[in-house]
Amino acid sequence: MKIKIVNHSHHQLPEYETEHSAGMDIRANLAEPVTLQPLERCLVPTGLFIALPEGYEAQVRPRSGLAIKKGITVLNSPGTIDADYRGEVCVILVNLSNEKFIINDGERIAQIIIAKHEHIGWQPAKVLDETQRGTGGFGSTGFE
Repeated sequence: MKIKIVNHSHHQLPEYETEHSAGMDIRANLAEPVTLQPLERCLVPTGLFIALPEGYEAQVRPRSGLAIKKGITVLNSPGTIDADYRGEVCVILVNLSNEKFIINDGERIAQIIIAKHEHIGWQPAKVLDETQRGTGGFGSTGFE
């Protein structure tokens, strides 16, 4: 599948790092470094604009390396970019560490995954079919 993309940054287009990668890394597009203090959040521009086909979304997710090594994650993870959005792709980053983090221009800050989705219609009902799990919620299936 080919997706139209406008790149207003001076960085390469997102690409898969390995043959079997699900996500493509996206980079910060900054005029100057941004310092993210502990527990602070910011909106980081990428300079990318995309035109997704109907029935698809782009999911913006954290990079595992930044999360484990620096405590940096995507706040609204996964962030959803809808097929009718034509604005700049930006990433909401949050610093969950105890140390400041400097975001530099061109730094790989998140990953983007293109996923198909369905639109549904609700079917009102008075009861739902029974399942083995039933109404069991968080942690109800055990810890094995």
